[in-house]
Amino acid sequence: MRTAKKTIVNTPGDLLDLVGQDLGASEPRVVTQEQIDRFADVTGDHQWIHVDVERARSGPFGTTVVHGFLTLALVPLLLADILEVREHSMGVNYGLDRVRFVRPLPPGVEIQGTATLVSARPIPAAQDGSPGGVQAKASVVVEFADQSQPCCVAEILFRYHG
Repeated sequence: MRTAKKTIVNTPGDLLDLVGQDLGASEPRVVTQEQIDRFADVTGDHQWIHVDVERARSGPFGTTVVHGFLTLALVPLLLADILEVREHSMGVNYGLDRVRFVRPLPPGVEIQGTATLVSARPIPAAQDGSPGGVQAKASVVVEFADQSQPCCVAEILFRYHG
């Protein structure tokens, strides 16, 4: 298991100096079967490999597995453990450039996120006077905490406005 480590910067502009750097590792987290079931209810994805514990025992993974999109939905939470920008008016998820679900994630297994800042560029202030900021891209790996092996890899785009 990796030691949790957080990068803290004061302003969005400070991200410009961190491009190419390892940002750290999140605290360990566990996804439960209850969370999987609730995600299935929200999305309507009740495929048996996610929600039918009995049937999944004889399935290809020997257990239920976390929905890939639930794993992906955890990326902002993991990234919040890894990166803190102290002074900004608003932070938003802007999109994704690449996502891969590398290995199935069973419930009850500890995961951690790691992140590297891939790029950062200034966003100019808008003509209406709203503040500018920084758009950044991080490569985030969601990995099995005890093995440091990835289950999901994503390039996430986010914006911090001054």
